[in-house]
Amino acid sequence: MESLLTAVFLPVALGVVMLGLGLSLTVGDFTRVLAHPRAVLIALVCQVVALPVICLGLVTAFGLAPALAVGMMLLAASPGGTTANLFSHLAGGDVALNVSLTAVNSALSVVTLPIVVNLSLVHFADPAAGIGLQFDKVAQVFAIVLVPVALGMLIRRLAPGFADRMHHPVKITSVVVLVLVIAAAVLENREILLDGVVAVGPLTLLFAVISLTVGYVVPRFARVDRRRSIACSMEIGIHNSVLAITIALSPALLADAEMAIPAAIYGLVMFLPAGVFAAVLARRARSGAASLPA
Repeated sequence: MESLLTAVFLPVALGVVMLGLGLSLTVGDFTRVLAHPRAVLIALVCQVVALPVICLGLVTAFGLAPALAVGMMLLAASPGGTTANLFSHLAGGDVALNVSLTAVNSALSVVTLPIVVNLSLVHFADPAAGIGLQFDKVAQVFAIVLVPVALGMLIRRLAPGFADRMHHPVKITSVVVLVLVIAAAVLENREILLDGVVAVGPLTLLFAVISLTVGYVVPRFARVDRRRSIACSMEIGIHNSVLAITIALSPALLADAEMAIPAAIYGLVMFLPAGVFAAVLARRARSGAASLPA
């Protein structure tokens, strides 16, 4: 459904969010991943390979309608959001690793997200309607995701003091703008959204729990330390639902309000499992610290 809201304001709002992310990043955040190659490699494999496979199994088991199934796969392919940094901090995770993972994941998603969505459209729906692998549509994902981040990083490099002063106002502005724009998008498509709540509400909650669990358990089995495993869990378990909504609603990309339903619902329900997970991990960390000899 094409409108001024979905064609202009939603991508602009996401651009403000990504600009704010760029203002907090440096080149060192990308190169820092080399210091923790095992944690980064495991997190990326979970994000790029394991979660789409798990999500495919879930949507098949739940028997979702094609548009909702593609929407779930779009959500699974979306990189972690900046909210992961907050929950990682609350849980006692390695926030610096979270920042690096978000940066790398956002860059990789320009390639991986169109691939996953394109294959999902071929499997579930009409491939001719998809985001595809055409250069112009991949370029639009690139513009939505990376151009504002690169601009923010450039500002931080050229004027670090200005970037530090602007980071908080931009962050607040982005939250306010996103809330208003997404609320308007929900109202605009409320009938479609209400029809999809029952179908995908429980599934998005289950997917959030599985994502968080996989993100923590797999690194721990691979002998990644607890703080970095928490960072991986939050990065893998908390997806950028706004990016998924933008791609689903954008007239130049998927242009399907029904495909935005899973991400819209996930953006609300994920706070519960993420909060519980963070609280449990933080409590375990405190208990472990208290049991150590003085």
